[in-house]
Amino acid sequence: MRAMRWENLLSAPPDTGTPPGAAPAAPPLPLALPGATVRTFDTPGFAGMTFYEVRAKSIINRVPGASRVPFQWTINPYRGCSHACAYCLAGDTAILLADGHTRPLAELRVGDQIYGTVAQGNHRRYVRTEVLAHWSTVKPAYRITLADGTELTASGDHRFLTPRGWKHVVGALPGEPPRPYLAITDSLVGTGRATPGPAELPAGGLDGTVLGGRAVLRIRRIEPLDRELQLYDITTGTGDFVANGVVSHNCFARGTHTYLDLDAGRDFDSKVVVKVNAGELVRRELAAPKWSGEHIAMGTNVDCYQRAEGRYQLMPSILAALRDFANPFSILTKGTLILRDLPLLQEAATVTRVGISMSIGFVDERMWRSVESGTPSPRRRLDAVRRLTDAGFPVGVLMAPILPGLTDTDESIEATVAAIAEAGAVSVTPLPLHLRPGAREWYAGWLAREFPQLVPHYRTLFGRGSYLPQAYQRELTARVRMAARRHGLHRSEPGETRQVVPAPAPAVEQLTLL
Repeated sequence: MRAMRWENLLSAPPDTGTPPGAAPAAPPLPLALPGATVRTFDTPGFAGMTFYEVRAKSIINRVPGASRVPFQWTINPYRGCSHACAYCLAGDTAILLADGHTRPLAELRVGDQIYGTVAQGNHRRYVRTEVLAHWSTVKPAYRITLADGTELTASGDHRFLTPRGWKHVVGALPGEPPRPYLAITDSLVGTGRATPGPAELPAGGLDGTVLGGRAVLRIRRIEPLDRELQLYDITTGTGDFVANGVVSHNCFARGTHTYLDLDAGRDFDSKVVVKVNAGELVRRELAAPKWSGEHIAMGTNVDCYQRAEGRYQLMPSILAALRDFANPFSILTKGTLILRDLPLLQEAATVTRVGISMSIGFVDERMWRSVESGTPSPRRRLDAVRRLTDAGFPVGVLMAPILPGLTDTDESIEATVAAIAEAGAVSVTPLPLHLRPGAREWYAGWLAREFPQLVPHYRTLFGRGSYLPQAYQRELTARVRMAARRHGLHRSEPGETRQVVPAPAPAVEQLTLL
């Protein structure tokens, strides 16, 4: 068990079989993966994607301490993902170098010495670190303006440090799990324009200097620029860096692709590394004397039930090992392919703690066909919740997105909450529609085509922003909570006992990942 680096990967063994639907491999092999088996697939869901099958050296990886997540260990049978997330800043963002000077983010290079931070108790200290990867991408951009006039241009996925932890620039897309995001009531950790220059540095530089409790800057504005920009990001040894004087998170997942002689932008989205020996590695590492049986989280970096799992089927052997060693674990996934492994999950839950977290915004089938036809139907998702709860798992449901004027009526809320409760979920969390650039344009076109009479209403609600008014959100949340109480839904507590009902394994249809 170790912190993940790509030297933990070896080439794949001699090819002993071809997953269904594989086409002849055409793309060149990355220099860092000599001997890997390369595959493409002749199916629409994998168009433009390449899979590199390798044998890894280790699989249970420690999460970087700066990540501030409630777990220390994770398993990632895949590297790279088709979800196409990005954490990026404008190229002219000033990055604090180890000598006290600054340099535009676009001009940084691998090996440059810069300042990052480390957490010590309730404080953070400046430490020198190294740029490990550098890349660019094109994404919709936002401008964050701070009280001292500092401006930051970033993608909506980028994260900055606040006194309450890391927060994204904007919230998650409709239908995705919620995530913490910035508001004008937040402050960013750092000194902004007051960051000392080379002449003002103490002897020995900033090394070990504490970022005090007053080193925060209030956010004044967060505004979409309504256009895409070329943005840049880096990976560092500390997991963060100082950008325009504030502490900024880096993308640790994308940067690892550069160790493979692959690009951290487009390649991360289209070239997936498959650790074909993941199951046997998990079993070996769980048996190691130094392993103490700590909780392992899956699906927190890339989705362990992404579409490729339907072909490679790595999760069953991973789950079997966790079951056999009674090691606690949790899974976060967007899809219903998890049902394939329900018997294994059920067996594991009889000997250890198993957490499973699934998005159902409404149950109107005609509305689903109009706005979400590419996803499993609400009924199929509810069936998945029922199958999981019947197996003894307390499953919470994210009721998202709730569409103003369409699915925010008392009748729609009542029908949806009732169906969620009937499916056996233990909690429901409402998430009103929010429209980031890209999603906003798509949704506006759909609304004008399907429900033109609602266009003026949406203009009033959203204006030029991405979010509904706070008063609307509070009122909607209150109505969902009242419906939840009427139907006996509650939030499961972290320590709540799971009672697992033994049952024969039903035949499970292989479903498509959202």
